[in-house]
Amino acid sequence: MPLRLPDKLPAIELLKHENIFVMDESRAHKQEIRPLKICVLNLMPLKITTETDLVRLLSNTPLQLEVYFMKLKSHTPKNTPIEHMMMFYKDFQELSKQKFDGMIVTGAPIETMAYEEVEYWPEIKEIFDWARTHVTSTLYICWGAQAGLYHFYGVPKYPLEKKMFGIFKQKPLDLSQPIFRGFDDIFNMPHSRHTEVRREDIEKVPGLDIIAESPESGVSIVMARNGREFFVTGHLEYAPNTLDKEYKRDMGKRDDVELPKNYYYHDDPNEEPLVTWRAHANLFYSNWINYYVYQETPYNIDEIS
Repeated sequence: MPLRLPDKLPAIELLKHENIFVMDESRAHKQEIRPLKICVLNLMPLKITTETDLVRLLSNTPLQLEVYFMKLKSHTPKNTPIEHMMMFYKDFQELSKQKFDGMIVTGAPIETMAYEEVEYWPEIKEIFDWARTHVTSTLYICWGAQAGLYHFYGVPKYPLEKKMFGIFKQKPLDLSQPIFRGFDDIFNMPHSRHTEVRREDIEKVPGLDIIAESPESGVSIVMARNGREFFVTGHLEYAPNTLDKEYKRDMGKRDDVELPKNYYYHDDPNEEPLVTWRAHANLFYSNWINYYVYQETPYNIDEIS
């Protein structure tokens, strides 16, 4: 089954060119199926790009998903047309009246700031607390993962000497976990961050399980509450050209820009990126939807607690 998306969402036409089957609300209403409701709190500056990246991965499932996009009332995006936000996004206050089978919290370009200095931190904390009683399973990505680990479990973040930038090999620590069903012994994950969380802090917290890590990029996936929360420090959702755009955008504008590791063919930025994470990205999101959302959520969505 495809995703149910708001009519005229830009991602629909973009993904049709990739032969990914999505349907708008008008067609979806003709099917007698209880779709899984997925809420996306999109904190990234380029909203349409992030929407497309996530929809691409969520579409790789036989289940019908209905996607809702959440925005913050305490922050106005500067890089996305206001018309797009008004048409496709709803404030937390409006969506908080509903319950959702799954939720995704994206990263945000604010990782070097202390959490308490972020203008929308109070609203983020309210949303995080709400998700625990209104969502079956929540996936926190990059800054979202660091913020969730800090808010719920007091896990601090640390500045890195240089940006963690590129594609890094990750090792699943327990392949029997359903989230890793079909995974190889090693998988690749894009990273683009200036801060990190550390194994020694996470290991001090009962209920937190590190389930994947890398000798180079560190902790990559943490699971809590039997899969009701996942914290992913990298970006499995990234499109092939995302790091390329970021690298070329920052060249000449910053003095700490390095070539993304293990990314370009022959490590030559004039060559095409070598995509080595796409298969596991699709598998990860499919497993999350299947084993931690679909098989765990009640048929009556109001029973989520």
